[in-house]
Amino acid sequence: MSTPIDLTALKNRQMVAWASGDYAVIGTTLQIVGEQLAEACDLLCDEQVLDVAAGNGNATLAAARRGCQVTSTDYVAALLERGEDRARAERLNVTFQVADAEALPFDDGSFDAVLSTFGVMFTPDQAKAASELARVCRPGGRIGLANWTPEGFVGQMFKTLGRHLPPPPGAQPPSQWGTEAWVHTHFDERNFLVQVTRKMFNFRYRSAGHFIDTFRMWYGPVHKAFAALPPDSGLALENDLADLINRSNRAGDKSLVVPSEYLEVVITRR
Repeated sequence: MSTPIDLTALKNRQMVAWASGDYAVIGTTLQIVGEQLAEACDLLCDEQVLDVAAGNGNATLAAARRGCQVTSTDYVAALLERGEDRARAERLNVTFQVADAEALPFDDGSFDAVLSTFGVMFTPDQAKAASELARVCRPGGRIGLANWTPEGFVGQMFKTLGRHLPPPPGAQPPSQWGTEAWVHTHFDERNFLVQVTRKMFNFRYRSAGHFIDTFRMWYGPVHKAFAALPPDSGLALENDLADLINRSNRAGDKSLVVPSEYLEVVITRR
């Protein structure tokens, strides 16, 4: 019989990973995804909006720019500080609060819209996180998600990391949130209407080496993976990542443009 996974230990490990490096260096390049998600959710001025696992605040800023009353949450305080800096620079009035996506400190039905861009998908207890999103969304409200697919570039990047530094036995891959079947399974039975659109985000760097150096320095999971591996194993990981990146590059020799598929999900509570 397999030993049940220690979700608390896994969460603590993830918190350390996401607090390492500086996700904002990567996260700011993804801003267009938050803007598109805000439009897909048809956010209205003065609506109450919750950004879950907000990171450096892409969806937060998108909602605040549309006049919403936004509460931005993450379980890593350092990430929220980056979002707060960005909101302050734009003179946007946003509430920032440390909160766990698996135990949101808000009453049932508190928000008109609940958003997460490449955030809540990384929670250890995925079913609990989905339940919390549903709980705090009011009747008639929307849940808006952007989740990397397992087949897309980022999903394959995490599979590559997993081959070199395997996750704990029993850990669920974050990319499950990027499958239509998983989303329908966790929201259809709660009387939600699920709409899914497959979209692409283009990573733009000078070369595979530039991409790897940037992610190795700033992107928590990649940063921690290289730090945990001995030099020979780190070189093998670097080579495998470079192979994946170069195979995915659509810009030829002149630059690097790597499309990465994600699901844009709008879930309406009936």
